Amino acid sequence: MRRRGEDAAAGDQEIVELAALADGSLAPERRAALEARVAASAECAELLAEQERAVALTRHAATEIEAPETLRARIPTRERRRPEVVGRPRLLVVGAAAAAAVLAVGVGVALFNSGNSATRFQAALAPTGLAPGANGEATLTRTSSGWRIELHAAGLTRLDRGRFYEAWLRNAAGVLVPIGTFNDGRNVTLWAGVLPEQFRTLTVTREQADGNQASSGEKVLVGTVRTGG
Repeated sequence: MRRRGEDAAAGDQEIVELAALADGSLAPERRAALEARVAASAECAELLAEQERAVALTRHAATEIEAPETLRARIPTRERRRPEVVGRPRLLVVGAAAAAAVLAVGVGVALFNSGNSATRFQAALAPTGLAPGANGEATLTRTSSGWRIELHAAGLTRLDRGRFYEAWLRNAAGVLVPIGTFNDGRNVTLWAGVLPEQFRTLTVTREQADGNQASSGEKVLVGTVRTGG
């Protein structure tokens, strides 16, 4: 009678062979015997089905997430080798390989895309007649959450007690999108969810907490968003 450890090792070896059958790497001399066991055992048939689903997931991920040609050219083709040491069921190995493949290709696509579209913009802000001594600059940086805008302005009087400054992005059609409020312009972080390529005018207005969400029109700074590299 085999001991428990031997039974576990035999079970792991069977899963390894089922995985090899699923991905087509099983040696021909083992295929017929294993297929006969699968036909005679519902448990073996279910394990084989799990392996086939894992293989299908890997192949589907490779076709759904297509890396750029230059990235694919740098990924070497590796020969499929049969495992010589059984450490854990092959199902887990196949699943890990699928996740790694998806992650690697996804990162490659992200890097490729970031190299072909601007990820940072700049805007020099000029004063208006309402704040003739003011000036400022803004840096817009792409993040996963949106565009982080670092604004540094000088010459703006601090506003308090229900009065504040509000920053806006405007497109060519005159649509205004609010991107944040502040009291002092010396070190401000704003956020935008619209593209700087489309909303190219950045303005700062004086506002009052009066329940009216529209712009007051009291512009103190105005600038044009430009590619900053």
